[in-house]
Amino acid sequence: MDYFQVLMALRDINHNMYIGISEPMANHTFIQTGGKADIYVKPENEEEAKKIVKYAFNKKIPITIIGNGSNVIIRDGGIRGIVMNLDNLNTISVEENKIIAQSGASIINVSQTALSYQLSGLEFACGIPGSVGGAIKMNAGAYGGEISDVLVGAKVLTMTGDILELNKSNFQFGYRTSIFEKENFIVLEAKFRLKKDKSIYIKEKMDVFTRLRQQKQPLEYPSCGSVFKRPPNHFAGKLIVDSGLQGVRIGGAEVSNKHAGFIVNVDNATSSDYLTLIQIIKNTVKDKFSIEMETEVQIIGEQ
Repeated sequence: MDYFQVLMALRDINHNMYIGISEPMANHTFIQTGGKADIYVKPENEEEAKKIVKYAFNKKIPITIIGNGSNVIIRDGGIRGIVMNLDNLNTISVEENKIIAQSGASIINVSQTALSYQLSGLEFACGIPGSVGGAIKMNAGAYGGEISDVLVGAKVLTMTGDILELNKSNFQFGYRTSIFEKENFIVLEAKFRLKKDKSIYIKEKMDVFTRLRQQKQPLEYPSCGSVFKRPPNHFAGKLIVDSGLQGVRIGGAEVSNKHAGFIVNVDNATSSDYLTLIQIIKNTVKDKFSIEMETEVQIIGEQ
């Protein structure tokens, strides 16, 4: 890849657009680990995102989409090609009982917008530290609610740079999966259908969920959230505890003593620390209980 040629092409799309060369991805993930991206770019609108994807496709340059980095581990070798961050696409609007949000908007902010308009259905998302795009891709959920319960429409960008409008019949939602993940669609905008309710009832639910999160989750340390999907008929955290792994540490990464489903960065961990610990957990649980642990966190980049 000719860095200068790519840089000039991106500058032609928008001269003022943020473009980083050899960008440290540890600056863009919640766990504060990860190697460098060859080129890191932040388009300011959907049209710029579309042009970047089309350019990458035509030039056969790999492109990786990242949101706010809350549920991702980027390997220490970094990411080749272009990394596109959609944080600048963050507008939120309301039409009657629907909320339309761009992919870079915080799902927490969307839930707060719902509260302010007396709309119920996104209370479960009040503490999920991710973007709308990331939440949709993995069908994020908590406390009995999931994105699949409320999403009714989405505008996406294909990896060839084409825009598609999808509706509920297209989403193929499952537990922590969706058509957006399977087809590697880039979410640009989402439409949520909610129900009218009194603010006091909506806020009560949100307050309960916030207290539960503060009580049970290790918010005092950087983490990537729940590392593992819930195995059928089991809880990932309990399996880890019953395997004697709570508190186990590799380098600066540690299985949280507060909630074993989380791995926290307690002392300048590397992504390799995290991945080694994840593999130890997988192997130990498989040996003890014959259960395959599947990661919920997205793992990308090179060794």
